[in-house]
Amino acid sequence: MPGALEQIKVLDLSRVLAGPFCTMILGDLGAEVIKVEAPGGSDDTRKWGPPFQKGVSSYYACTNRNKKSVTIDLKTDRGKETIKQLIQHFDVLIHNFKTGTMERLGLGYEALSSINPRLIYCSITGFGETGPYKHFPGYDFIIQGMSGLMSITGDEVSGPQKTGVAITDILTGLYACIGIQAAIIERNRSGIGQKLDLSLYDSAVSALVNIASNYFMSGEVPKRLGNEHANIVPYQTFQTSDGEIVIAVGNDYQFGKLCSMIGKPEYKTDERFRTNPDRVRNRQILSKLLQSIFQSKQTAFWYEKCIAYGIPCGPIQTIDEVVKDPQLNARGMFTECFHPTAGTLKMIASPLKLSRTPVTIRHHPPNVGEHNEWLEQTYGIKL
Repeated sequence: MPGALEQIKVLDLSRVLAGPFCTMILGDLGAEVIKVEAPGGSDDTRKWGPPFQKGVSSYYACTNRNKKSVTIDLKTDRGKETIKQLIQHFDVLIHNFKTGTMERLGLGYEALSSINPRLIYCSITGFGETGPYKHFPGYDFIIQGMSGLMSITGDEVSGPQKTGVAITDILTGLYACIGIQAAIIERNRSGIGQKLDLSLYDSAVSALVNIASNYFMSGEVPKRLGNEHANIVPYQTFQTSDGEIVIAVGNDYQFGKLCSMIGKPEYKTDERFRTNPDRVRNRQILSKLLQSIFQSKQTAFWYEKCIAYGIPCGPIQTIDEVVKDPQLNARGMFTECFHPTAGTLKMIASPLKLSRTPVTIRHHPPNVGEHNEWLEQTYGIKL
């Protein structure tokens, strides 16, 4: 069955995470993605580890399925000419070189769009191609710190904390994917392509959402609240007798149900807790009262009771527990593919569930230059 983006061809000059994550999604949706690296391989993640499976990096494997790999030396005249020949056949080019690099190579948007006016050209950089920081190198960890995300993650004791994954890379990859598909739709009307200028910094700041809005309205600099919510109470973790549980009470009705569940109906009419704004103002008092109750029983007890009362909740699962979760397995969120070097690779499946054009895994994460011969035969271009 053809994928939703089956007719779209993507030339992927990106490496590491943000760009490859974007192009993997496009590939999952059916696009033909050609991953371009320097001879010998220039995607650093091929060497990031351990762990490795028979020499294949787990990091590289997680974002490079549904792609073909070719090697082209962009530092040579022949390599540059190869890109110019290839671009005539492609819909999208994506790269994450530093600002100005592609222009110095003669492969900037103006040069390539003059060859293929329908080209959608996506640039991903740390800080964007304009502004005083445009030439600064940008890595996820740095961006998390500068964007304000770390200032609101953790608590007052822990200090600023980064997230457990490179979230600004992931966000930027998602935004790039959205922008590319929007440009494809617009091209159907206009007949011409356009350039996308994506930055990790912009994407990270966009994720501040309600926290930034809180600051705009109040003028107060947000503080780290740990596992508590800035605008909703109780919406946090509670210690149980054998672990922790997440309780997410999103409205006054649910709070009333919670009060009934814990045998404290009087909390529902207490002037300190009647409405969510009341509870936010008195969060410390309420949290202490609830904590004294939740710590009296095991996590499983409260989880079952919350489910029975219709109160949103959940355990804090480790990764080994996540991969055994019956809901995720019922949804097909874990999959495998065969790799000619590594053997069977286990991986996270796509969360996109399309009824008529389902996501498929057609290609394993490719070895360096695995498809050089295929490219020469398909496009008649000598590498």
